[in-house]
Amino acid sequence: MAVSAEVRRHALGVLAKADLATLDQCWQSLGLAPQFRHLRPPETGLVMLRGRVGGAGTPFNFGEMTMTRCSVVLEDRTVGHAYVGGSNPRHAELAALCDALLQTEAHSAAVERQVIGPLEKAAERKRRATASRAAATRVDFFTVAREIGG
Repeated sequence: MAVSAEVRRHALGVLAKADLATLDQCWQSLGLAPQFRHLRPPETGLVMLRGRVGGAGTPFNFGEMTMTRCSVVLEDRTVGHAYVGGSNPRHAELAALCDALLQTEAHSAAVERQVIGPLEKAAERKRRATASRAAATRVDFFTVAREIGG
């Protein structure tokens, strides 16, 4: 195994949350066309989301979410899995392929450098843009109250 469980867990999270267009672009930059077969072809279904009031209360069913899963096996018998939100089979298959390649000595570094790294940067840019838009609408109520009363 080329990567630790923690690195793989992080990479799977990045892949699952990635925008498909960006993931596809990163995948193309690898220039790989690995031979693989499906252990589990992409399948879409619903998962139940559970929550807790205040993070510590009794669990309750919050609602359902559409999810797609896929499992692939490379020629060298390395297995990759993916679970992604939504109903896009291509997203799940690319994420599973990246997971499998991440576990190989030959391709682990390239996947981290050309797929995981750029996807993390794209997610951070998106997070900053969202935070910036939210900050632009922030109201300082203490200041407003002082100006009205004074």
